[in-house]
Amino acid sequence: MRHICWAFLLCCGLATAQQYPSKPVKLVVAYPPGGSSDLMARVFAAKLTDMWGQQVLVENKPGAAGAIGTEYAARQPADGYSFMIANLGPIAVNPLLSNVPYNVEKDFAPVSQISQGPNVLVVRTDAPFRSLKDIIDYGKANPGKLTYGTSGPGSVSHLSGEMLKNITQIQATEVPYKGGVDAIKDLLGGQFNFIFSDTLPAMAHVRAGKLRALCMTGSDKFELLADQPSCQAAAPGLVAVNWWGVVMPAGTPRPMISKLHADTVKLLSDPDVKQKFAELGVVATSSTPEQFGAFIKAETEKYAKLIKEANIKVNQ
Repeated sequence: MRHICWAFLLCCGLATAQQYPSKPVKLVVAYPPGGSSDLMARVFAAKLTDMWGQQVLVENKPGAAGAIGTEYAARQPADGYSFMIANLGPIAVNPLLSNVPYNVEKDFAPVSQISQGPNVLVVRTDAPFRSLKDIIDYGKANPGKLTYGTSGPGSVSHLSGEMLKNITQIQATEVPYKGGVDAIKDLLGGQFNFIFSDTLPAMAHVRAGKLRALCMTGSDKFELLADQPSCQAAAPGLVAVNWWGVVMPAGTPRPMISKLHADTVKLLSDPDVKQKFAELGVVATSSTPEQFGAFIKAETEKYAKLIKEANIKVNQ
């Protein structure tokens, strides 16, 4: 009798996966339109729409350094018809810095990592800085005068700035924004001195001659920023790589998670997706749900250690 029950449940699960999705699917982005997370989501949505024959609709829910959108994604029905492009800040770091209204381990089911890439340190072209060493030297000679933009508390831009301060013992004041696109706009307007930015919004202005790139935050040479040195040359240990992945609300039926995972892996091997991601400054990569869950845990432990050692706090 037990074998008959298991067989019945297995058949039901397979049938559910084969029929899924049978209606439009919501893809939540916790940042404003135009940033890296949003543009990756739109590549994903278009490809999945073609693959599934069902519309995948991107819904932007920015604010509170990604916490608003992440809570929104966590509260969606666990019916397989919503998922989220998650990244380092809201998933691994923000819960360490503040009381966020969600619990990553309890509220989400990991599906797969989808991409990763370092940030790039940029300044205005009329700034006196031509290297990270110039910024460090200026900071030491002019205590309290440096300011740096971030795409929000817990973002790689924030962590990189705090790492720089901790490693070099210079003073610099954070100027937080809701996303990297808004921060870059104000850097162009001269509202602060520098930012460790996602590659996409920064390099477009570098190519246009409005910003100057000084170094990147990867530990090794990054193929998409091959002409940029590692920031470690001037600040040993300054390594902070951003990453993105797909998560669904906890309790989503396993056949639906498996279906989204299989189609995600298939998409990430598509040369067109790889090229589009490269244009956004990231490398497409995939993992199993179990590997992605373990990766999130490892990243959380890594940054918990940094936050404690550097006494990093969120500006209130």
